[in-house]
Amino acid sequence: MEAESKIIRFIQTWLIVYASLTYCFFTGKRVSPGKLRLLSISPVVVLFLLLPLRITSIHSVGATSFFIAWLATFKLLLFAFDKGPLASDPSISLACFCAAASLPIKITPKLNNNNIDEESAPPSSKPARWYVVRAAATAVVVKLYAFQDLFHPTAMTFIKCFHIYLALELILAVARAAARAGLGIELEPQFNDLHRTASLREFWGRRWNLMVTGILRPTVYEPVMSRSSGLLGRANAQRFAVMVTFGVSAAMHELIDYYLNRLHPTGKITAFFMLHGACVVAETTVRRRLKGKWPVPRTVSAILTIWFVLSTASWLFVPELFRGGIEARMYEEYVAVGEFIESVTSGTIFRSFHPTAFMHYCFKQLLSF
Repeated sequence: MEAESKIIRFIQTWLIVYASLTYCFFTGKRVSPGKLRLLSISPVVVLFLLLPLRITSIHSVGATSFFIAWLATFKLLLFAFDKGPLASDPSISLACFCAAASLPIKITPKLNNNNIDEESAPPSSKPARWYVVRAAATAVVVKLYAFQDLFHPTAMTFIKCFHIYLALELILAVARAAARAGLGIELEPQFNDLHRTASLREFWGRRWNLMVTGILRPTVYEPVMSRSSGLLGRANAQRFAVMVTFGVSAAMHELIDYYLNRLHPTGKITAFFMLHGACVVAETTVRRRLKGKWPVPRTVSAILTIWFVLSTASWLFVPELFRGGIEARMYEEYVAVGEFIESVTSGTIFRSFHPTAFMHYCFKQLLSF
């Protein structure tokens, strides 16, 4: 009964999301960009910040809070001024608008292959077997939680770091696959060969969770940079903009942590992001002053960068995410998914499923909200 209630709330929440995005889509057609459009869609932004509180399932609230409370709200703020991935395009359909707003995807523009440099080109898509391996690795990691008493606490923390990465990979891969299958659009991958990272700046800017980077740059970094350059000078303004961007990212991660654990923040997640922001600033400053002197081999810098990210995450970030007993709840949900897959393969769900009845059920749940 409890599992059914969670599913009902999840369905209700996403029906509300798409109803709200439909309102934003038609509002954009009728209201000019600027303060009036911002005022018109601001209730939706507030609603999206509250909706994850209705969900208690770990994986559902984690994905919903990331997709809606963070990415969608930032995209809508940009949309209010006709910027970002939702900028007015007469050819965009309602379905594409809702997908781009509610999923961690970005429609890849058609690029001229003769005019693409290595840094601007989107990373290549991974083959299907690559995600199968990730799914198998996730299953192994989840199984390790049953034996965590046998592991050293530090080793278990690194396993949790790896689990977070795998979970993000799979969630984002499912979102990309759904958008491609449903809308026929090609999408940019969200990660770009993390093992090739040669610096913290490269890790956060061009390797890790590219959708977050792409949404923070126009909403936070560029406005802060442009407004502070006159007062601080370009170099200091850039440092200040980097710190503000990491600060906003920290605040959003604290919010997601609250959605997951329903515990008040301790500030450690903020400390993690501010530490990395300060290190990115320091790294950039040192590189500029050295001007290419004493270069560090890329393999060495990659190892040092990944080690620093993992060690600081295991110290400040990961323990905060897992402080509410998430492991046990995640394991229960994985078991439930396994039972669901078993029931699907046995044909019991397919025999009782009818599309019209399912849509009627969804509409009924929306009205009962």
